[in-house]
Amino acid sequence: MLINMKEIHETIRMIEAEHLDIRTVTLGLSLLDAPRGDVEATCKFLYNRIYERASRLVEIAESVEDTYGIPIVNKRISMTPISLVCEGLKSVDEYVAVARILDKVAEDVGVDYIAGYSALVQKGATRGDNLLMESIPQALAQTSHLCSSINLGTSRAGLNLDAIRKMGHIIKDLANITPHGAGCARLVVFCNAPDDNPFIAGAFHGVGEPDAVINVGVSGPGVVLAALKRLKASTPFDNLLDITETIKKMAFKITRAGELIGREVVRQLGDPVTFGIVDLSLAPTPAVGDSIADIIEVMGIESTGAPGTTAALAMLVDAVKKGGTMASSSVGGLSGAFIPVSEDQGMISATLRGSISLEKMEAMTAVCSVGLDMVAVPGDTPAESISGIIADELAIGMVNMKTTAVRIIPVPDMGPGGVVDLGGLLGQLVVMAVPQFSSADFINLKGRIPPPIMATKN
Repeated sequence: MLINMKEIHETIRMIEAEHLDIRTVTLGLSLLDAPRGDVEATCKFLYNRIYERASRLVEIAESVEDTYGIPIVNKRISMTPISLVCEGLKSVDEYVAVARILDKVAEDVGVDYIAGYSALVQKGATRGDNLLMESIPQALAQTSHLCSSINLGTSRAGLNLDAIRKMGHIIKDLANITPHGAGCARLVVFCNAPDDNPFIAGAFHGVGEPDAVINVGVSGPGVVLAALKRLKASTPFDNLLDITETIKKMAFKITRAGELIGREVVRQLGDPVTFGIVDLSLAPTPAVGDSIADIIEVMGIESTGAPGTTAALAMLVDAVKKGGTMASSSVGGLSGAFIPVSEDQGMISATLRGSISLEKMEAMTAVCSVGLDMVAVPGDTPAESISGIIADELAIGMVNMKTTAVRIIPVPDMGPGGVVDLGGLLGQLVVMAVPQFSSADFINLKGRIPPPIMATKN
């Protein structure tokens, strides 16, 4: 095989100077054969099954990382939604016991996070779904690795307003019993949640998935940013085609690297693990130069949030998807561009400058893959207003047949403009103002928001 030294040097530069990494290798596990109704038997099964399948994940991922020289930032586990696994449990306390055993097995196998403490309630909630949702504040307050997600709507079913109302109160309760509300960073609500998402906090292993599967989440904002800066320095920066082609080429290379790493992890884990998907989402970090906002600004927007931001983001997401899908036939998950406020240094800076508001963030999510992610609001925001924010965001996903999500953090005893540093990949929360007018009368209505007419396709 011919070795292209230019490509080797380019890859080294991307890793060392441009923050190229594999954001996560996530092992998805089916737990559908768990025993029902007995919390002790269920906990024993969950610990043994997960430990058996995941005990070598971190070791193998680190070996692959050393072999190829590409950092793998996180090693994670996703599970069948626990509300399906534990439907027969009888109380909130029993669900919390399950949460603790899941956290223990995550600790023992050495992964960063374990996700799938989840329920799918888009059309209604069972008794078990309701118990799981009610357990979330205590489950996340008593654990450190466990992540939770609730799917509250789909384009076919509409939005479950009863569950949206319930989750507003649950988010408030969780914020009030964890430092700075940080427990809410491990909780996300969805419309159209994908079954194969490798990213936290929304990962879970869908019921149509095989027994065990590796899904990979790539990174690469720094790589795209550096490529656009080189383009800007070398040629007249006046042609949208040049920008989109540059982004597509970088997305192609990033996706190739992600699939290579994922397939090698699968090979070393062996049966029954198979390769699932590469999630193309550009995932920023708080590191300077590894920012979606910086990409938008190098494209010509003075400060992210200024007029034109949504159009620039739409162009970026489209180019990433086109480049990534040319590189792999196994694309899935969310696949677009994350814009988590606290986890993106450029987004943090733009928020502090005042160019980004909650309303502008919502507009941007109409064209990105994720939604309102890691958004901090004042601690005294009413639960009904949090539910209203959720309903607005999920309605965008429902009507546009796309995934949208909300990961919102009410920061206790802090008002607009306050700043809290959560550390690590969670970054720095900047508290955003929330309109003071009430939506309580609407949120307290019972039932479902109907799906759009476009959903009637059969």
